Formats: sequence, structure tokens, C-alpha cells
Amino acid sequence: MPKIAKEMSPLEVKRLAHSGAKGKELYAVGGVSGLNLQIMPSGARSWLLRVRIAHKRREIGLGGYPTVTLAQARERARDYCNTISEGRDPLAEKRAARAALIATQRRELIFSEAMERYFEAKLDAFKNEKHRKQWQSTLRTYAEPEIGAMDVDTITTQDVLRVLQPIWWTKTETATRLRGRIEAVLSWATVSGHRTGENPAAWRGNLKELLPAPSQIKTEINQPAVNLTDLPRFYAALKNASGISARALEFALLTAARSGEVRGASWDEIDLEKKLWVIPAQRMKAGREHRVPLSVAALGVISDLPRIKGSKLLFTAPRGGELSDMALSQTMRRLHRADSKGGFFDTQSKRLAVPHGLRSTFRDWVAEETDFAGDMAEVALAHKVSNAVEAAYRRGAMVEKRRKMMDAWAERIQENIGGA
Repeated sequence: MPKIAKEMSPLEVKRLAHSGAKGKELYAVGGVSGLNLQIMPSGARSWLLRVRIAHKRREIGLGGYPTVTLAQARERARDYCNTISEGRDPLAEKRAARAALIATQRRELIFSEAMERYFEAKLDAFKNEKHRKQWQSTLRTYAEPEIGAMDVDTITTQDVLRVLQPIWWTKTETATRLRGRIEAVLSWATVSGHRTGENPAAWRGNLKELLPAPSQIKTEINQPAVNLTDLPRFYAALKNASGISARALEFALLTAARSGEVRGASWDEIDLEKKLWVIPAQRMKAGREHRVPLSVAALGVISDLPRIKGSKLLFTAPRGGELSDMALSQTMRRLHRADSKGGFFDTQSKRLAVPHGLRSTFRDWVAEETDFAGDMAEVALAHKVSNAVEAAYRRGAMVEKRRKMMDAWAERIQENIGGA
């Protein structure tokens, strides 16, 4: 080891200057063997520790002067000397730490970026552009605000719960799909080397223990529905509302159809002569063709719709294409805000009604105020029924019986509308 030089004071170190000769100059400052102040011809100064590591002479930079003071330089030099005396190579450890940091930084990936890379990698796996947009929409609407800026390797089950819990009971189907999509993105991130460990969005052995099964929620919690007592008042408000979304919501009410079935309805599905709306199997949740007898009121909604050039849809969005589910929800929210009684509340849950709840209003009407068969109502709602019941209600005579039910439903909706 080099001899310990005379220990300089901070003032003495400050007064050190380059001689003007070529090349750098080293001045031993003492206090720690091998500690030098390195001065360049330009006047730049830095600390340099000259030591032997395993019989090899090495130089270790300790930082610039005066950013690193004399006292700090001596402390750092002592730490390095202690490391060497323990038989370790501080330079090798420093390189290893830097390499590990670089590897970590390369591996780091926030959830928002992981989403985009997943979409790029899986582009061919999506059936169509609409399906891809649905994936992106749910993740960007619900997941990004909560975990979008988080590194995928730091996301825990609690973080995923924070995303899912607000909609698990009210938008169960959406929440279920969202969970699967988060799981898929995180799975891709794991395989791509950006995270390790179990998938925090997995259902089995994980979220299954913390959330009720979707099937249990659907049987126990219905979507908030308009009270039958409030139905005429609701319909009067809906009739007075302007816009294509309001007409779509009106058509959904009169036909007891799902929002998606209405938003995707096309002119070639409407048989005006037979007064039927025939929804193809590929657009139905159950995967079976569904026939909806159209009442005079429902036909009236259709007859007043504008035909948009280049669009086959009954209800074309202002910017083209299909209306979003949110468009109908926003229309319903406007009706709630404008209502003199503060909105239209579900009798049991006391929550404000939502578009999907209109189907429950129809089912309540059939059960509480009519003699129509329950199976007939289930078929009208396109719910799963036995094959025998399904076959019976597909026959022409039964379709006409269902027409009577839908006509009666339209009359009930418009009851006392003049005085509402």
C-alpha cells in the first residue's frame, strides 16, 4: 500500500493548483493511504484512490471536488480500503451493482405500456377491430386510472381489487371481463420478463377467495329498475328527451331488449310487413336467433329515425358507427337529474335505475300486473329456457301471443302519459 502522506487541511487542498505542465497531476492529501486530488490542465478537480487489489494496481474515482469535500473523500476512501482488506473487490462489486441496475431498468414496465405492447403482440388474436377496441376501452376506463402508472412487477392482488371492487357488484359482467384482461396483460408481462411471481389478477386460489362468484351476484343482485308506479312519468320524460341515444333507450324499453342488441340493431333485421325484429344468433348472448314482435309504439320509434347514408344501423352515433353503452347510461342520468322527484329509483335497492334495469321493470310488470305466462316473459327477455319451451314459443301462433304481451306492455308504458 502507498505510504500515508502528510495530512492536508481543507484550506491547503483548496489552494492546490495545476503546475501548467502537460497532463493531469496528482497530489496526495493524506489521511488515507493512496488518496489523491487529481487536477487536470483545464483546472477540473476530482478525487482518486490508488490501491492494490489482489496484487493489481487499481484507481477508484471518488467524485469531483468541491462537490465531494475532503472529509467525504477520506470517508469514502476508508470504506473502499476496508472492503479490500476483507478480500473483496469494490470495483467488481460496483460493476455488478451497475449491471443489476441496468437490467432492472430494462425490465421495468408500467401497466399502461404493457397494455400497448400486449395489443401489438396479440393483434392477430383479436377477432376484429371492434373486439380489440372493447379490450382497450375496458382497460383504459377502469384499470389505467388505478394501476396504469404502476410497474407491472409491483402490482399486487390488493391493487387489482382496487380496480375491480367498485364495479364488481354493479357491472359484474364488465368486471369479470376486466379481470380476465388484466390477468392476460400481466401474464404477457411475466413471460416477457417484466415481472415475476404469481399473477395477482388470477381467479383460482386468489381473487376467488376475496370476491363473490359472478354467478352468485347475478342471482342475488338485480340491476336497479324503474318502479312500475313511476313508469308513465319516466316514459313521458324519455319521450321529451332529444337525441338518438334517447330513441335507442325508448326502443329498448318498448322491446325489453338488451342495450347491446338495440345499439347493434340494423335495418335488415327489421321486417316491417310482419312487424318483427329478427336478431341473428351471432348478436345474441345465448347464441340463438331471437324474434321480437314490435308494438305500434316501437314501430313509431323506428319510423321517425333518420336513415344515415353509409350506415345500416337503426341508431347511428353522431360521429358514425354504433352507439356506446355509456351513451344510453348518460341519457338515463340526464332523465334522473331533470326529474322533479330526484330521479327514478329502484324499489328494493333505492338506487337510481339504469338502462339494463328496464328489463327487470318489464319482468315485474308481467309477474305483478298480468296473467301472461312466466315462460313467455323469459322468452321475450331471451333468457335461457328449456328446449321444449323455446320450440313452442318459436311457432307462429306463440309469436302472436307474445305480440299481445308486447302491445299490452306498450299500453302500460304509455298509461296516463298525457297527465304525467
